[in-house]
Amino acid sequence: MTIEGGNTAGGRTPGRARADEPRARDEMEARREDERIRSGSQERGAGRSERSPALRDATAGVPATPEPPGGAVRSRAAMESQAPRRAFAAAEDFVRSLPKTDLHVHLDGSLRPETLIELAHERKVKLPSETASGLMETVFKERYASLDEYLRGFRYTCAVLQDREALERAAYELAEDNYAEGVRYFEVRFAPQLHAHGGMDMIEVLRAVNRGLARATKKWNRRPEVADGGEPEYVYSITVCGLRYFDEKMSPYYGDFIRVHPFSPKTQLYSLGSLELAQAAVAVRDEYDVPITGFDLAGRERGFPAEDHRPAYEYAHKNFMKKTVHAGEAYGPESIFQAITDLHADRIGHGYYLLSPRMVKAASIADKEGYVRRLAEYIADRRITVEVCLTSNLQTNPHLKDIAQHAFKDMRAWRLSTTICTPNRLVSRTNVTRELVLAIKHFGLTSRELRQIIIYGFKRSFYPGNYIQKRSYVRRIIDFYGEVEKAHMPPGGFWGSADDDGEP
Repeated sequence: MTIEGGNTAGGRTPGRARADEPRARDEMEARREDERIRSGSQERGAGRSERSPALRDATAGVPATPEPPGGAVRSRAAMESQAPRRAFAAAEDFVRSLPKTDLHVHLDGSLRPETLIELAHERKVKLPSETASGLMETVFKERYASLDEYLRGFRYTCAVLQDREALERAAYELAEDNYAEGVRYFEVRFAPQLHAHGGMDMIEVLRAVNRGLARATKKWNRRPEVADGGEPEYVYSITVCGLRYFDEKMSPYYGDFIRVHPFSPKTQLYSLGSLELAQAAVAVRDEYDVPITGFDLAGRERGFPAEDHRPAYEYAHKNFMKKTVHAGEAYGPESIFQAITDLHADRIGHGYYLLSPRMVKAASIADKEGYVRRLAEYIADRRITVEVCLTSNLQTNPHLKDIAQHAFKDMRAWRLSTTICTPNRLVSRTNVTRELVLAIKHFGLTSRELRQIIIYGFKRSFYPGNYIQKRSYVRRIIDFYGEVEKAHMPPGGFWGSADDDGEP
């Protein structure tokens, strides 16, 4: 899940801030800084009318999409004075019918609760409850007190996914659940190191997961509307996750790995672990034709910088594997800086603190707003896509009290490339349709903006085919999207469709 930021000492560049510096300032200092930024924005926007409480109530909490910030990064509070848009009027079944992507979904965070219970019973894994409702009350909650509590559920899911049959079943059902809600393409990610042991190596882990995904995909692509070419096919790919931190208790594989490297420093162990995974992923992709298209880095950000994993990403880079990094979920902009500089990231997982100057910790960075602005402009210009996870961030970030306060609003103002992801269907009790409806409701997306975000998910995917095949697939998706829009078009047209243009 989360990841730890970088270092800045001994002549290193300012972007590599020390990851072991304090994660957050004193709350009073943070509030003062937000007030200062807010005051400056209000002065620049003098004469602009404020929304009244009554008007806010009438628009059901749908804020405006603010204009791109000018000279400095503006806080979320500073952008709430924009004029409201007309509320989302389309039904949820319209969103469900649209072709969609999920570019960030974890296998071990997305089991069906009934499957978890059944697998646990068969494998003698003790759960806090033997019923789905009981698990939802005790483990997989709507809100969590901390990230640690959020991650507690993975102990149980990983415990039951330790054999070929369980992995294949979980992968099959994840594909089924995605396709059933209109997801045409998804990238499932997981750490095969957490499932490998003496009786099943990483090759077998990856092949078992692929069998389940392939079996479900073939089933859905036999549907007449797909088989006759009337609708675009269903597609998947696999992203493997290196971990910023691990110990011998996390899995038998890691226990063995640590034992055979008794003289290696921990940071070197973490680097070697990721490099071994990258080499395994490339080998399985090439030798067994498993569609492994992406390499990811997950785990604690604080104290475990991305630069430790540069060899793994260089190997993946040189072997034409796409790259994403969990960054900016629980640490500041420096973590994202490391992801795009040290690890060549094509996409960023979460990226919640990308536009937060107060989260810049390096003492060498005097102009924090300028640093964030330059970082955001680079990411926007290079179309490095942010995998936005609304519900997950709400559940794990104690400072985020309401989805409407999510940084996604600021990302839209900057015209960043974004895609909406789950990323854990079970742990976050969500799906892609729900996440998109939340984005529409709380951030006032127009129908055109919704279309741009969804289509850009396909464009920035780690599609398993070649470039010509990907272009053809995206074209079919665009055409099909238009057909679905036409079939669901209400009298008078969609909501707010004429007030936006340009890329997301």
